[in-house]
Amino acid sequence: MSRKNRSNRSHSAPAKTAAPASGKAWSVGDSFANFEARVGYGTGNQTSSSGYQFDFISRNRVLLEAMYRSSWIVGQAVDVVAEDMTRAGIDHEGEVDPGDTAKLDREFERMGLWDRICDTVKWSRLYGGAVAVMLIDGQNMATPLRPETIRPGQFKGLLVLDRWLVQPTLQDLVQDFGPDFGMPKFYDVVADSMALVRQRIHHSRVLRLDGVDLPYWQRISENLWGQSVIERLFDRLIAFDSTTAGAAQLVYKAHLRTYKVEGLREIIATGGPAFEGLLKQIDLIRRTQSNEGMTLMDAKDEFEAHQYTFSGLDNVLLQFGQQLSGALGIPLVRLFGQSPSGMNATGESDLKTYYDNVKQQQERRLSGPITRLLQVMFPSVLGGPMPDDYNFSFRHLLQLSEVERADVAAKNTETVLSAYDAGLISQQTALQELRQSSEVTGIWSNLTDELINAADDELPEIGEVDPNAQGTDPGQTENPQSSEGAPG
Repeated sequence: MSRKNRSNRSHSAPAKTAAPASGKAWSVGDSFANFEARVGYGTGNQTSSSGYQFDFISRNRVLLEAMYRSSWIVGQAVDVVAEDMTRAGIDHEGEVDPGDTAKLDREFERMGLWDRICDTVKWSRLYGGAVAVMLIDGQNMATPLRPETIRPGQFKGLLVLDRWLVQPTLQDLVQDFGPDFGMPKFYDVVADSMALVRQRIHHSRVLRLDGVDLPYWQRISENLWGQSVIERLFDRLIAFDSTTAGAAQLVYKAHLRTYKVEGLREIIATGGPAFEGLLKQIDLIRRTQSNEGMTLMDAKDEFEAHQYTFSGLDNVLLQFGQQLSGALGIPLVRLFGQSPSGMNATGESDLKTYYDNVKQQQERRLSGPITRLLQVMFPSVLGGPMPDDYNFSFRHLLQLSEVERADVAAKNTETVLSAYDAGLISQQTALQELRQSSEVTGIWSNLTDELINAADDELPEIGEVDPNAQGTDPGQTENPQSSEGAPG
């Protein structure tokens, strides 16, 4: 072989990694590592001893309840998202009479359904799962729900039961393809429940909500429930509370005073008049020492004052608070009620991002349960099944200012009137649209059902309505100066 070929071969051959001097076999992962400098995971440094383990906080009901009752941060973590998911309600869509939707909304308020749904979300976040049982008078809870059999007034509300008040049938699962496939077919109420004691409830009669979704094997270990939202941030919560308590303890040591007494040990050991005189002297110093007082002491005694500075503690607490905020997906301004800092910081962008996350949680976790609830409410409240084209959407959580409400109201009114002037909608439909917009703007809320029903429901012909005509009723279709109505 020529020298040139040997040279090419030496450059093209892969370089061999030198074995460590100890001669041991090392298993190198798919990451950067420097064994000589002990840099990287698996190189014998302290980081290599780190790892993760299961806490299983979700299984400790008593601990979760103690944290919820005693820690305001845990209370905020559980309550804030649940309350925001349910505080604005829904908007009804589709070919449904506005009067019927108003009846549905009134029943939601009368039965406190949004409060019950909020409680279901809360306990699902705290315990990892909860159900809301639909109470239908006169029906067997263990049978599948058939909305077509519900009579008017038969639905009586919701009963909220957390995961510790019901026992799912783990060996009898839903086999029908659909959103409930693989879930427990029945829920047996335990004896400690406040109602429906020892009754079996069919899965179609409950609104089930889970906490944090888990992979298959972990879900099995939790009896097919989810995980508490507290479990993931447990270590960060301990760090935050420990730092807060430590900072509070430093307040007691913020101002320390020391007093050096010559022969203190002998005075204490001897006792008697000498020790009593020392105590009287210290008490005199304590009572007279002030801005205008004078401290009297022996010439050989020394008095010193030590002060502690708290600089940097606020940044440490803020960093731990930000970790909790990120773990929960709740901005600081909503979780801690803390005003945003920084130039031109208003917190609006943080709240908008948070409300978008709440919207996503509503669509994912509440759409199905509320649809099932409305399938029961339609025949019970309105006496008929839910229309096929009916739909609903969750209302926006951002609150409009007075100026923004007025601007939106003006644009909505202009849009409705333009559609009416173009002959696209009738006067009755126009009034219905204006009243429906009052839920957002607060304007046109006094349009009653009688006024709407008395309006013309026929589509006007194009050009029949003159929007510039003063004193003309938009629903008037006849010329007041016609030969039939003209004065003689």
